[in-house]
Amino acid sequence: MKRILFTLIVLCVLIAPAAAQSTVDLTNVRTYLIENVTELRSQTAALEATAADYYMLAEAAEFDYAALWESQPGVTAGALNASRNAWMIASPLYEQVEGIVAGVPSLSEYDVILDAGVSGEEDPENGVPFDLTLRDGRILERPGNLFGVLESTLWGTRPEYSAGIEADLNGDGEIGFGDVLPDAYVLRAAAETMQNYANDLLDSASAWEPNVTDAFTALVVMTPTMSEYFAAWRDSRFVSGEASTQAEFVVISRLADVEDILGGLLVVYDGISPLVSEVDAAQDTQIREGLLDLQSYVADLLAQETDGRIFTPEEADLYGSEAQSRAQAITGQIAQVAALAGIELPE
Repeated sequence: MKRILFTLIVLCVLIAPAAAQSTVDLTNVRTYLIENVTELRSQTAALEATAADYYMLAEAAEFDYAALWESQPGVTAGALNASRNAWMIASPLYEQVEGIVAGVPSLSEYDVILDAGVSGEEDPENGVPFDLTLRDGRILERPGNLFGVLESTLWGTRPEYSAGIEADLNGDGEIGFGDVLPDAYVLRAAAETMQNYANDLLDSASAWEPNVTDAFTALVVMTPTMSEYFAAWRDSRFVSGEASTQAEFVVISRLADVEDILGGLLVVYDGISPLVSEVDAAQDTQIREGLLDLQSYVADLLAQETDGRIFTPEEADLYGSEAQSRAQAITGQIAQVAALAGIELPE
């Protein structure tokens, strides 16, 4: 009798995680991804169209950028500011789903291409997998992620992507940061390539059938990345000012990116919360509160920055260490629940 009872207990322990996993509904995670990527694609389409407008203006001026600015400053500024606006909307849209895209193995290559990958020169093995072929025959071999290429082209932080002509694009009567005309060939090629990959990402997102392993993997991969983002924030012009040599992260604070990423991860956690609660209700509460507190922590720093506080690099390191410590604690709890639920995560 004791042996039969023991066998029944073992079977219950083995079956319970599988049964719990089968009751998890990740439809909202998939819907969230598709809706954001759909809107992302509309903005990359707008960016592609306005980049084409600028290209045609430059082509009509035979790519004499000084003559273009002298003859049509208003139309030229309008096209470029429209491109910048589309980029500014598209970037946060992507950050809101980056936790899913980068954290799910079947989608993660899009993160390398769109937002996280470095150039082939920086990392020959793991850099971006594409080249940019320009209409004048130039080829930019594995130049880095597309958001970065477009940002540095639109705001002139990489001289090789610039036409070298100063232009008061914001109409404030002065030549300041970003007041330079981009190379129309680079801008158009990058915008077209971005739109192509946005289309591909939407197709892949629509075909994706999320499972519990995907959700747990995204959380344990993306939550403990705070130190990386805070280091980029520290080295950006938002903290380091004129001393910064970064070509990227020049127009949107990295703190805003982190807040958006954590918001997306909370959507993922909502999907698996019922399973976590079945395994350990107290852990479920702690994990949720931990993620919310971490997001609030970052949001508070962003609010201070938006209100005019300029953090020092030392402060950025201090706050980044605290954020990373919190993130690692949360990740440990999530990994523990996954183990108890019998969910194998990639190493």
